[in-house]
Amino acid sequence: MESVLTSPAAASLFGLPAMIFAIIIPLLGIGVFVYIIVRRVTPLIQAAPDDRLNRVPERLKMVLKIWLAQWRQPRYLLAGIIHIVIFFGFLVLGIRSISLVIIGFADHFVMPGFGGSFGRMYNVLKDYAATLVLIACITAAVRRGLFKPARYAVPPRYGHGHTSEAIFVLGLISTLMLSESLFEASQAAAQVQQGVPAEFLAPLSLAWIFRQMLSGVALAALQGIHLSTYFIHDFTFFFFLCFLPLGKHFHVITSLFNVFFMRLEKGRVKPVRYGVEDDQLDELESFGVKKFTDFTWKHILDFYTCADCGRCSDRCPANTVGRPLSPRFVSIKGRDYAFRHYPLGGGNGRPPSEPLMGDIYSADEIWSCTTCGACEQECPLGIEYIDKMVDLRRGMVEEGMVPQSLQKPLGALEKRGNPWGIMEKKRAEWTKALSEDYPVKILDRKNSAATLYFVDSISSYDDRMQSLACATAKILNGVGIDFGILGKAERDSGHEVRRFGEEMLFQDLRAHNTDAIADAGVTRIVTADPHAFNALKNDYAELPPVEHISQTIARHVKSGRLRLKPVEDRTKVYTYHDPCYLGRHNELYDEPRAAIDAIPGLKRVEMTGNCRDRSFCCGGGGLMLFYEPEEEQRMGVLRVEMARKAGADVIVTACPFCLVNIEDAIKVSGMEGQMEAIDLAELVERHMVVA
Repeated sequence: MESVLTSPAAASLFGLPAMIFAIIIPLLGIGVFVYIIVRRVTPLIQAAPDDRLNRVPERLKMVLKIWLAQWRQPRYLLAGIIHIVIFFGFLVLGIRSISLVIIGFADHFVMPGFGGSFGRMYNVLKDYAATLVLIACITAAVRRGLFKPARYAVPPRYGHGHTSEAIFVLGLISTLMLSESLFEASQAAAQVQQGVPAEFLAPLSLAWIFRQMLSGVALAALQGIHLSTYFIHDFTFFFFLCFLPLGKHFHVITSLFNVFFMRLEKGRVKPVRYGVEDDQLDELESFGVKKFTDFTWKHILDFYTCADCGRCSDRCPANTVGRPLSPRFVSIKGRDYAFRHYPLGGGNGRPPSEPLMGDIYSADEIWSCTTCGACEQECPLGIEYIDKMVDLRRGMVEEGMVPQSLQKPLGALEKRGNPWGIMEKKRAEWTKALSEDYPVKILDRKNSAATLYFVDSISSYDDRMQSLACATAKILNGVGIDFGILGKAERDSGHEVRRFGEEMLFQDLRAHNTDAIADAGVTRIVTADPHAFNALKNDYAELPPVEHISQTIARHVKSGRLRLKPVEDRTKVYTYHDPCYLGRHNELYDEPRAAIDAIPGLKRVEMTGNCRDRSFCCGGGGLMLFYEPEEEQRMGVLRVEMARKAGADVIVTACPFCLVNIEDAIKVSGMEGQMEAIDLAELVERHMVVA
């Protein structure tokens, strides 16, 4: 198309060639940006190592899914749609913005491949993209500034909110959209006035509307609009680029990298230090995170990447019940700390050495986490929290900062291999409640079996949970599985011990159990405890395949080997509570439901919005049964209320810790006789057809 207006590369500005400004602005902007990024990268270089350069094809797949496809954004529908529109608008218009920068000193520049038909199609797409982005920005600003969703609120103890920054950035984005559209519309309006073929503008787009508005404007004024909007766009573009690393919008730059480096395997916690084998741990001078540079570079990248969207805290059960923990502020405080100790003005280069605990994090805050994983599941940018919590706890344990309520069970675990301190020889006493029809072998030199039933501590020693162990044994017998237990040779799996920072104690428990399992000579392991399942599957090494009892049940129901009789009471409505370490951490959602649904006549409902990967933690994971947190309401009570609102009378779970907490919550909330809880193994055993 013939150009009617003088281009920025050929025009004058303040009596000087405009090209000078078109060159100075990018050079200055890029220079400042590079300097800021170098300062921001400094703490990552000084941080602890992190092994994230493996399994590149899988990481690229996560980038395509989580980052490019914005997979998790629609979980919060309105905010998700707004973000998706702005995100894809940025991708589309990024090409246009770069070409505009070059046009300032290279007249008539066209991006390679963007000429001809493809270029015309792109121009239509970017016109509509600019329009939609502007609408999304206005919507987001109104929503953030007027309606103020609760998850954006900042309690006074955490400092000021970030609403003003968010609205300022929305204003910058809107300025880019308006200036680009006016730049193009002024050219098209001038072409129409001069009777030459005009640039095609997408109908009803922002640029198209501006062209209609400018149709009667004098040519000289159009020239002024054309030139001024170009430099407004140019300056705003580079100002925005340099502003991004200064606050929460740093995620615009870091999110791609953070998603690429995100953890690929759920259910695992990071080693004490990457590159240090377990048998070398005694050589380490320090365990866990005590000062800022003890965090790994990926965890500091997490701090930079936090978008302050509040989704993690909104789904965090600890935050919901009023515990002094909000995952969102774990990241925000970490980012603020980095900005404060690595200022843009430079410094002496020495990393900060003051302890984090008591400075930016409190002990109660870190101990309040149940490691349920809800925050990580919800984060659209791949931010991790569990490893940080575990590492901070490792540091506190080494410093002797262990809560009083946990000291006794941890001591008992070290001495007796279980948190109650009961003698090892009593670990198999639950088997005495079984009749001779359901034999349970104690695996030793005289007795062998193909399958090990790993009972773990709570089902071995807790009076109520022993019925769960009995039910599991009956099911294994009923489907003809040759199995046995370790008896006094078994120790606690150590799952919660590791997640509470007692790494060396976990190492001892794991070593003992690994040797005992090897001596038993089994080829498969079954457990009814998701915490033991997760530990054996993800924290141990070189063990036989591990299966949760729900998988065993579902497989034998499908094969017809396990037959179930009709439900006892057809008037009752059942719902299934997903245990965190069976569901979110190991993605076992369908097998327990298939087992429940196999009972003829049983009616099951879902706790919509709070099931599967959005299940609400019961609050009872492992040593949390012994910890006494400061909270306004019990997690278990909230979970029971969710089940009641779903119309359920019976809550089925597949975890002894969940069963303890939910049964206790039913009593505390005064719903005895109205609600009941039962474990999956108990439910199936009750309806099992005995041959």
